[in-house]
Amino acid sequence: MSEDIRRLSEELARDPASLAFLPLAEGLRRQGQLDLAHRIAVRGLERHPHLADGHDVLARIHADRGELERAFDEWDMVLRLAPGHAGAQKGMGFILFNQGRVVEAEQYLAAAAADAPQDDTLITALRHVRAAIASPELAPAPPEVPPLPADDPRLLFQDALDAADQAAILLDRDGLVLGGAYYVADGEDVAQEIGAALSGVSVEAERATRFLDIGGWRSIVFETEAATVAMAPTADEGVVVLAAGQQTPLGLVRRVLDRCLATAVRWLGTGGGGASRR
Repeated sequence: MSEDIRRLSEELARDPASLAFLPLAEGLRRQGQLDLAHRIAVRGLERHPHLADGHDVLARIHADRGELERAFDEWDMVLRLAPGHAGAQKGMGFILFNQGRVVEAEQYLAAAAADAPQDDTLITALRHVRAAIASPELAPAPPEVPPLPADDPRLLFQDALDAADQAAILLDRDGLVLGGAYYVADGEDVAQEIGAALSGVSVEAERATRFLDIGGWRSIVFETEAATVAMAPTADEGVVVLAAGQQTPLGLVRRVLDRCLATAVRWLGTGGGGASRR
């Protein structure tokens, strides 16, 4: 990524009107260099004010900075320039949902889902929104999932999560699921499969940081095509895994991860996990 940033920076320096500002600003955003990414995006839009993708990048930067109203305005501009832009519809839908404006959120998310039917986080979020509209007094759980007892470990993180497109699980060092759940679009809980794939991840992260001599690891955040994933270690080489929709600001992802970690630590401290493996 650093090599790409250097190459794109050089290209933009040679030609200030180059569209290289788009991947450059996005790359800087993914690296967490939000102020620099913002400057690059704004300067690019000064030369290309009617470029929808430029406003889309700027909206994501604003979202990561916690400036949700500005992000919403930029995505609104994207839709004016490029009606039906799936990324803008998704971003606006998630912001509206987080603001409790579920009816409006449903309209945007439904339009985005029509263009991206393979996006599991988006489809799941849309199911939650529609469930909330139909029964606003109910917690936004996938309709395929039967009610769970209040002490069921799958509900461990229900109070720590604050959006329909978020899921969290607690794993022990062997990848066994101690608490939490991860539902996909069809309502299936795939936490066990995720745990198996991540078996030993905390040990490997600790080994890597020790090898690099950078101290113990505290958290890892990375972005995929479908979601933003964050992990943090617990005692006994366990790990909390959080997944959130791709449009969720990174700052919010980190705050939710902190809440999930605190929940896990409290639960483990009271004896949770000893007999709850499922």
